[in-house]
Amino acid sequence: MGRQQAVEAAILDRREVVNEAIDEDLPPDHPEDLYEASRYLLKAGGKRLRPTMLLLVAEALADVAPLSADYRDFPAVDDSTVDVLAAAVSVEIIQSFTLIHDDIMDDDEMRRGVPAVHETYGLSTAILAGDTLYSKAFERMLATGATPERSVRALSRLARTCTQICEGQSLDIGYENNPEITTGEYLEMIELKTAVLYAASASIPAILLGYEDAVDPLYGYGLDVGRAFQIQDDLLDLTTPTEKLGKQRGSDLIEDKQTLVTVHARQQGVDVEGLVDAESTDDVTEADIEAAVATLEEVGSIDHARETAREYVRSGKGRLQVLPDSEARDLLAGIADYLIERDY
Repeated sequence: MGRQQAVEAAILDRREVVNEAIDEDLPPDHPEDLYEASRYLLKAGGKRLRPTMLLLVAEALADVAPLSADYRDFPAVDDSTVDVLAAAVSVEIIQSFTLIHDDIMDDDEMRRGVPAVHETYGLSTAILAGDTLYSKAFERMLATGATPERSVRALSRLARTCTQICEGQSLDIGYENNPEITTGEYLEMIELKTAVLYAASASIPAILLGYEDAVDPLYGYGLDVGRAFQIQDDLLDLTTPTEKLGKQRGSDLIEDKQTLVTVHARQQGVDVEGLVDAESTDDVTEADIEAAVATLEEVGSIDHARETAREYVRSGKGRLQVLPDSEARDLLAGIADYLIERDY
């Protein structure tokens, strides 16, 4: 099995573990519509990259063979045990909460190839579903069985992460239609909006299990690969067909969202706002997007974004030296590469 296949298999294996845990940890409840809406995106799919990262970090820290340990009873440094699977479910629930609210704010109709939650259940129920998931995530993080001090620190990290995500989303909204945004401002925005949840996922196992020296390096790993993930996401919005992407290709351009590609293109003198002349996704054609992408490729903006993502991945992988040499550490390095090699 090649390295890429091994990484994909590791993600799939842990996705199944996380999916089973979600069913167990987030059971249907009353009122039914609220919990159906809350579970809707979780059941619609998703790669479970953040919880997979969390589980792999726990495996690497405890130096156990992948998938050989019971994630509900994971060994900490002081001979106590921790339910790291509850923590993994917690970060995935936060991810789903952010997607529900993102789709509402962006008025996106599709997510993961299905109608968005607010399209299916209505705006009010979608808002409540997102809020419910937000609360449930903290319940799950409190259910790990870690020592009180570590549990509070993990909860504090999750809370701070949620605040940062909101700050990043606010910046993202504020940056729309603003041609003066700099590269530094864009990178700050994606760190807050996207990368901090990867950083939390990578560092929370070290907090819960008591590996103090690993907390900061793992947080840095998560930040680096999270930035790379968002840059790749921005590229995929331009380069992946609508059917595969699960939403309208080129929607970022149409909605005047700032990306590393568009910031760089403006610096090369491109009239980014004039690339796609459409009021909404309904008015744009594949030919319009193809022409815009051709211009962005011609001025080097696509290549610039790809190389920046690669640089972040190289930096992130270097931080993994804090972990003992193991298959789990190799898989974490492979996931970093996968985040910028994926095509959807």
